[in-house]
Amino acid sequence: MSKKRVLILGAAGRDFHNFNTVFRDNEVYEVVAFTAAQIPDIDGREYPAVLAGSLYPNGIPIYAQEELSRLIKDMNVDTCVFSYSDVPNQYVMRIGAKVNAAGANFMLLSPKYTMVKSTKPVISVCATRTGCGKSQTSRKIIQLLMAKGLKVVAVRHPMPYGNLAEQKVQRFATLEDLTKHKCTIEEMEEYEPHVIRGNVIYAGIDYEAILRVAENDPDGCDVILWDGGNNDFSFFVPDLTITIADPHRVGAELTYYPSEANLINTDVIIINKIETAAPEDVQLLRENIDKINPGAVVIDAASPVKVENPEVIKGKRVLVVEDGPTLTHGEMKIGAGIVAAQKYGASDIIDPRPYAVGKLAKTFKIYPDIGQLLPAMGYGDKQIKDLETTINATDCDSVIIATPINLGRIIKINKPSTRVMYDLEEIGYPKLGDILDEFMEKFKL
Repeated sequence: MSKKRVLILGAAGRDFHNFNTVFRDNEVYEVVAFTAAQIPDIDGREYPAVLAGSLYPNGIPIYAQEELSRLIKDMNVDTCVFSYSDVPNQYVMRIGAKVNAAGANFMLLSPKYTMVKSTKPVISVCATRTGCGKSQTSRKIIQLLMAKGLKVVAVRHPMPYGNLAEQKVQRFATLEDLTKHKCTIEEMEEYEPHVIRGNVIYAGIDYEAILRVAENDPDGCDVILWDGGNNDFSFFVPDLTITIADPHRVGAELTYYPSEANLINTDVIIINKIETAAPEDVQLLRENIDKINPGAVVIDAASPVKVENPEVIKGKRVLVVEDGPTLTHGEMKIGAGIVAAQKYGASDIIDPRPYAVGKLAKTFKIYPDIGQLLPAMGYGDKQIKDLETTINATDCDSVIIATPINLGRIIKINKPSTRVMYDLEEIGYPKLGDILDEFMEKFKL
């Protein structure tokens, strides 16, 4: 029998993992290409032979998803494997229709076939959308476990936007490691908060190789924490699954891929941001959760904002800079920066769109509903420079930085600025500590 010709549709993350776990050494299939979407400037590369294995001595090309129909026909593709997340269910099926119309089968892989089993107990943190609050939840879990004397090693969902051959396994223990691995702003936003709190975080491309190194981390490892990205499945078989849901986007848990699958499979659901959500939205989210997974433990939580320098906000015309993916494919309209501007008495929130340049101006065209917020896009040096130029050109008194990192460390801002920070706080009971005590007892930690 001839090999089945496969095209993997991705966004530089789940696609590579699906290849590594299902297709890499599989003689039944020939992966002819990847396509790239969601993240700017990640097509035009190749998945290198050093990662692709012996069946692919020349590597595998990566094309823009816009070429999908042509690729299916020109490459005689049998099956397309959809391999990215945080998109509406209807979008997934539109791509499926396009694939079918071009003559190929359309495949969605179950996490059962792509999860890697660890020798250590694993806690996974997933979500129903980008920007629900996975990062602060992961930090809270690590803080609680470290207070019990446990060594926790975090492994983050992939963000390999640079040289793929150099990004097979990445370990971040210091701020210098962020420079060493040439991290983008998006990567720094996820790694830096862990590093400054004193815990190690891994990421990269080959997640079985990453897991084996993390299990034997030189600083010790008692527990692996999967710090998910978007609303994707865990890459590792979890022993405790925690999923974050956002009442600001109630309904997404039913209508985005793969949100509903995450809720069906989870042990614990955290309803975050209750302090800023409408009560009726919180109630509707509860009702949806009860329909999908009535047996899950539900924790109510808030992510209250804290500001370094409130005087930079009060009475000032402010520019609000928020986490990029949360505003783009995450589709959030109100983030921590807007909450801080309102809470601390800004006189006006300045629209950055008239001042946006280069790749940032293009981002606003691709995502026209972002509104009066500036996404901290920084997937490369050009984008970082465009971000700096846009901030400095904006006619405002001061800047509210609501990204998880110290943006002033990366770019030079020519006006007063202040950072907004937020941590997870449970409301009432049950609490995460109770869940983690049961987890520790189960695994005799």
